[in-house]
Amino acid sequence: MLRTPTLRTKATVVVAAAAALAISLAAFLSYRGVSDLVADELERGLDDRTHTVATLLDAGLTPPTRPDTIEQVVSERGEVRPLAPGRDTLPVRPDALRVARTGKGESRADVVVSGTEYGTLTRPLPGGGAVMVGQSYGGAARVDDRSLWRIAWTTAAAVAFAALLGWLALGRILRPVRRLVAATRRITTTQDLTTPLPPAGSDEIGQLTHSFGHMLAALRRSRAQQQQLVQDAGHELRTPLTSVRGSAELLQRARGRLAPEDEEQILTTLVTETAALDDLVRELVELATDRRTEEEPEAVHLAAAAEDGARRCRLRTGRVVLVVEDDTNPPSPVLARPRALQRCVDNLLSNAVKFSPEGTPVVVRVGGGGLAVRDQGPGIAPGERHAVFDRFYRGPRTQATPGSGLGLAIVHDIIAADAGTVFATTADGGGAEVGFDLPLHGQDGPERPAARKRYPRTP
Repeated sequence: MLRTPTLRTKATVVVAAAAALAISLAAFLSYRGVSDLVADELERGLDDRTHTVATLLDAGLTPPTRPDTIEQVVSERGEVRPLAPGRDTLPVRPDALRVARTGKGESRADVVVSGTEYGTLTRPLPGGGAVMVGQSYGGAARVDDRSLWRIAWTTAAAVAFAALLGWLALGRILRPVRRLVAATRRITTTQDLTTPLPPAGSDEIGQLTHSFGHMLAALRRSRAQQQQLVQDAGHELRTPLTSVRGSAELLQRARGRLAPEDEEQILTTLVTETAALDDLVRELVELATDRRTEEEPEAVHLAAAAEDGARRCRLRTGRVVLVVEDDTNPPSPVLARPRALQRCVDNLLSNAVKFSPEGTPVVVRVGGGGLAVRDQGPGIAPGERHAVFDRFYRGPRTQATPGSGLGLAIVHDIIAADAGTVFATTADGGGAEVGFDLPLHGQDGPERPAARKRYPRTP
């Protein structure tokens, strides 16, 4: 199986490619500059040599021979006289012959003699005819080839050095990433969320490590809450299950020998405990899955939600439920999930009905972005105002009250998910007042009356 290239390898390839491109471009420009410079020097040397040969010939002297040049005199009739006996002669082209005949201008051309390329320059002589000098390109070609090879080797060495340097530098830069990958692999393998992460700096990799740390902390809290929920649920389920099992075993042992009123009492207990068990399981599933999170938050009118909840509560329980709007702080649309908000209102009303004596009204007060439900029950002690939103919590004065102990916990989780807050307090004149505040639609946060104290749910 082919291994996927690592990030370090990919980055090194990119660095090497960028270095190769930059160095090759610089080398090419340098090579072109050197080639042009060599060509200019050759042209200048050819001009100087031709001028020197013509001056010496005009003075009746023979110029000294040079191994890389060929000098000859061309007559007006095109006859060629080499200035160095035994040397090759340069071919005379029409332009060069015209210079020899007219004694005007000059002629430049590139020719090949015995496999060697020459650059030629033809100039007229004062006494007639012309002098023709050929400069060999062999030396320049060798210099050009050596320069080209030297540039190629230098470029290759520079690219290799850049790749090595990039590999080492990237190894050091990516070391925190490798440590983070190793830590996440250990967490994945061992499922140990307490595995420490490597030290993090303030750069992007450090920010990534901090984000992983926050994510692990959230996962640890979630796992702890799940374990606590399982333990609490097991404890709460044990009581109705024990009652149901005991009643069923008693009926099994009696097998019709019980008095009708005793049998009726046992069956009533079975139905009551089964209903309580059904409510508890339903609340647990609701709390654990929170299927309402699939909703999208939208503008919801609290007054309308309160009226709908009050109507359902009246139909379900036959109790008197009043909805009162705050005149000094009229209700405003809030940003929330509609069905989830309906569940909150229903839970608050059910909680108030449960603790209010028969025949007393339940009052729903709506104002701004808040909703509060007041009952006529025993109220809430100051030390319990945090705990009433915990799962399965029952205060000393409510131990005998039926219920799952999850209604207000569900209210807290729904409101917290919509960036709101919950509160619980004892109302003036007795009874409890439990409610929530939500962000107003179009604002960043909820409008919160300063006189009301909030009690966030304890972890």
